[in-house]
Amino acid sequence: MPFVIRPIAHSDNQTIAGIIRQVMPEFGASGPGFALHDAEVDAMFDAYSGPRARYFVVEIEGTLHGGGGIAPLAGGAAGICELKKMYFLPGLRGLGAGRTLLETCLDFARTAGYSHCYLETLSGMDRAQALYRALGFEALTDPLGATGHFGCDRFYLRAL
Repeated sequence: MPFVIRPIAHSDNQTIAGIIRQVMPEFGASGPGFALHDAEVDAMFDAYSGPRARYFVVEIEGTLHGGGGIAPLAGGAAGICELKKMYFLPGLRGLGAGRTLLETCLDFARTAGYSHCYLETLSGMDRAQALYRALGFEALTDPLGATGHFGCDRFYLRAL
């Protein structure tokens, strides 16, 4: 099933917010300390419209099935970006979209001048963590920056 990755449009805000709110609880990430509660979830287009930020959505036959983005790491060094809000509906998983989207995000991060990419996730998102490791992310013992995502318990960093 072919998928398309493109930058988010303003008209995608409501749909991508719904996807994030549907997927995160599937992995036990619905309480305080998770990205689900970030104010930007309802306005992703605006949140990622800066020069060093970009959010990409994945669609199949014109219907959104997921997304993920890059933005500066809150409270982090200027050269570190964060992979943020990368979530897929079940029907998109296993099609290679995760690898393609992550590579798209990393390419953007390089062109935006970042030296490293950081991400936070949690136990139970095993397939995602396998992908991160396969693409060169290394596990950290402690979080970086000040994301406010104290519910996450896995942290990764990759040199770009």
